[in-house]
This record gives sequence, C-alpha cells and structure tokens, in this order.
Amino acid sequence: MLRKTIRFIDNSIDRIVILVSLLFFFICLYAMYDAIMVYYNANDNSTLKYKPQGVEDAEILRELSKDAVAWISVDNTTIDYPVMQGKDNSEYLNKDPYGAYSLSGSIFLDSRCDGRFEDDYSLLYGHHMDYGAMFGALDEYIKPDYFDAHKIGSLITVEGRKYNITFFAAVKVQATEKVVFDLANSSNSKLLKYLENNAAIFQQPKDGAAHLIALSTCQSAENNERMVVVGVLNE
Repeated sequence: MLRKTIRFIDNSIDRIVILVSLLFFFICLYAMYDAIMVYYNANDNSTLKYKPQGVEDAEILRELSKDAVAWISVDNTTIDYPVMQGKDNSEYLNKDPYGAYSLSGSIFLDSRCDGRFEDDYSLLYGHHMDYGAMFGALDEYIKPDYFDAHKIGSLITVEGRKYNITFFAAVKVQATEKVVFDLANSSNSKLLKYLENNAAIFQQPKDGAAHLIALSTCQSAENNERMVVVGVLNE
C-alpha cells in the first residue's frame, strides 16, 4: 500500500512538472512571437507606397487614412513615416497607420496641434524601438557628430505643403516638463530659453524660430524621461 502511494505521488509530481514545463514553453513561445510581431510592425515598409514624392501627390496620404496629416523624413536615418493625428494622444500609441492594434504604434502629432502644421510649435511622438525604428534613432542625437550629420529632414502635409526641417537642439527631459509638453502654457521663446540652458546640444537657429517642430520618444518603460529633438520648419 505504501509503495502504491509513493508511486502515485511520484506520478503526480511528474505530471505537474510536465504541465509546468509545457506552460513555461508556451509562455516563451508567445513571448518570442510577440517580440517578432513588434519588430515586424515597427519595421513595416508597406506604408511607403503612400509616401508623397512631392507636393503634387500629397493627397495620396488620404488613401492611407483620414487621420494621416503628413509624412516626415529625416535624411540618412530610419525616420521615414506617415504622421497620424488622433482624437487624443492615446489613440495612436498602440495603433498602426491602418488602424490595427500594434504595440509599436505610429508616429503621431499631438492632438492639440494644428493638423496643417500652421502652429508656431508642432509636437510629434513615436515609440522608442530597437534598431532605430520609429523614433528609436533619436537616442543618437545626443552625440555631437551624429547630430551634425543628421540635422536635415522634410515634412509634406496632406494639403500639399512642404517644409524643410533643420534640427538645432537635443535634450533629455521629464515627461512633466511644461515648457516642452504643456502646449497651452508654453511659447517658442520660453522653449528656446529652456533649450539654451538645458539641452545637451544647442545650436542657435540661423533661420529664426517662428516655426518649430519637436520629435519626442521615451527613454525606457521604467521612467518618465524623454528624448526630444527640436528643429525649425521652413516652408
């Protein structure tokens, strides 16, 4: 009787070990699948067919989505994406330009900004993804040599306006920094002063600062620090 009891216990333990091992295996398998899908979505080039080649075909963005407001490109970087604008700043955090769920989200314009980029200050957000995808490349702007070699970009709005972008500052800030993120209570003059005093890299803009654009991404999931690169928009 004792042997049977011991054998039953041993078999039960074996079954539990097998079940736990299978559960762990499937969890690992799902984690791998999830990581692959995040990487795939972050590096999805299918939206490139909606990229305007100039102001004459800017309306091609409307075929992508009614929420597409522009296309942004930064020379010699991986930043080459449609710019979305949702009803609030949560909508495109985990939604791709097609409207499908995606952990890598989209590049999007702050919902408080003018979608035609006629504001004095326009603020864009993008997730920090590996291999420079989305706004992951912004990390490199803290390096002076990289900054100087990647300070030119362009933006074409869905209405057919083309802007040249010249970046002049790179700064790490907290997400609570009002001068950068509180659009209603900030101004370009306040932002310029803040950048001059706090930015890791600051080059006095040569073309004035009447029309600014900022690109922002998170540094990690563990803190509220943001990497922000700021430039001048010239139509």
